[in-house]
Amino acid sequence: MRKIIFVFTVFACFVAGQGFAQQPAPVKVQEGRIQGTLENGLTVYKGIPFAAPPVGIFRWKAPQPAAKWEGVKQTTKFAPAAFQGGNPPSGKSEDCLYLNIWTPAKSANEKIPVLVWIYGGGFSFGSTAEPGYNGEKLAKKGVVLVSIAYRVGQLGFLAHPELSAENTNHVSGNYGILDQITGLKWIQKNIAAFGGDPKKVTIFGESAGGISVSMLCASPLAKGLFQGAISESGGSFGPTRTKTYPGENMKTLKQAEAEGIDYVQKVGVPSIAELRKIEADKLPMGMGMGGGWPITDGVVIPDDQHKLYEAGKYNDVPVLIGYNSDEGASFSREKTPEEYFAGVKARYGKFADDLIKAYPAAENSVPKTARDLARDAAFGWHTWSWARLQSQTGKSKVFLYYFDQHPDYPKDSPRYGYGSPHGQEVGYVFMNLDTSNPQTTKSDLEISEAMGTYWTNFAKYGDPNGPGVPVWPTFSDKTPDVMYLGPAPHIGRVPSAESLKVLDGYFKWRRTPEGEDWAK
Repeated sequence: MRKIIFVFTVFACFVAGQGFAQQPAPVKVQEGRIQGTLENGLTVYKGIPFAAPPVGIFRWKAPQPAAKWEGVKQTTKFAPAAFQGGNPPSGKSEDCLYLNIWTPAKSANEKIPVLVWIYGGGFSFGSTAEPGYNGEKLAKKGVVLVSIAYRVGQLGFLAHPELSAENTNHVSGNYGILDQITGLKWIQKNIAAFGGDPKKVTIFGESAGGISVSMLCASPLAKGLFQGAISESGGSFGPTRTKTYPGENMKTLKQAEAEGIDYVQKVGVPSIAELRKIEADKLPMGMGMGGGWPITDGVVIPDDQHKLYEAGKYNDVPVLIGYNSDEGASFSREKTPEEYFAGVKARYGKFADDLIKAYPAAENSVPKTARDLARDAAFGWHTWSWARLQSQTGKSKVFLYYFDQHPDYPKDSPRYGYGSPHGQEVGYVFMNLDTSNPQTTKSDLEISEAMGTYWTNFAKYGDPNGPGVPVWPTFSDKTPDVMYLGPAPHIGRVPSAESLKVLDGYFKWRRTPEGEDWAK
């Protein structure tokens, strides 16, 4: 017997010495105890439920409390992503409200700043299990990294009069945003057990995730749940519109309910009760279909966000916000100048000619100067407006960036004249660039290191500045300083500033009775 015990002890010491994955002590959260793993100096928890499965009668309802459990729950692998049209790495399911944690803490009393990631995907796709969202490298810079899931598509945002009648506030839709808020509430109650500081939480996201950050900053339901916000290619400062475009995506509750009625009729059932009985994979879902985007419901999102910020009605926290140099390359579909001109006239009405002058096409092509209208209408104007409005009406610091890291393509390359497309910065922020790829340069690694430092500094101090990185001044109308994140990070002025002013004139007109009536 002694020999067996001795052999087991030697083997255990050998395993520990070889760095094999070990199990840390279980952690107590409000629902029960959970078990994570030790990975490369961090403790990692994957698939922690923060709400009840939104299935059955809970489909198209605000998230409900997660059930308590006995014993120790293994939280060692990613849960399925929200049900969607794609094929996310960990699979998909309506049972999707889980979060993940990477913590460098060795004890529960360390009070480490917390970064909370919200994925993008046009509110139709997305998963916390994407390899590029691995939080290890950011966590090693001294933060607790959390990624939260939320419902997407028609399961996440469908509005309907019957659903509004069920709700105490008489609204529907926005379930995906409510999921995010519930995840943040769970973090407030539990993150201290992982060594995190609930009084120092920063939310960050890209694309739909960045738009979500913007909406959370404007939602009274999210007040006090975070102390900093980072939006990458986000912002939601456009007015509502019946026929939506990128940058004018929002609908009123009444408009969204009408879409919901059409959706139920398309499925061919008489009621929401019958719709809830249909399996998720039998429901029509996808981008471009009604009911798949957040709405201005008067409760979760009280009003046009531009108006809220003009009135100072928002969660005033430090923000670090920006966009990429060639977002238009990912969203422009026009191949000829004629297609470009027709598209601009269809969307912008009386402002079309001025915008074509501000964002000109070439004689026989649609170059970056024209693509930048799509960039600014969807992201640039929103980010610039956010920075201007908060610097005018708020007290917290505003930091604005412009990501422009790309090769200088030769003139004979089909990529000549292209910049950084939508989503490119994510790998740099998470410091998860593929170092085995020969196209990954020393410059790429340097700017990634700088961005990882800026983002984690911001989580720690509400300010990206610190040793080892160029000074990043705050933004204001008087000093419109922008950090250009590229081969040599430097401070510059707002890109396409004069063109943005023309686009700003369009959005101001859209908020007049004439502009509202035209867009119906």
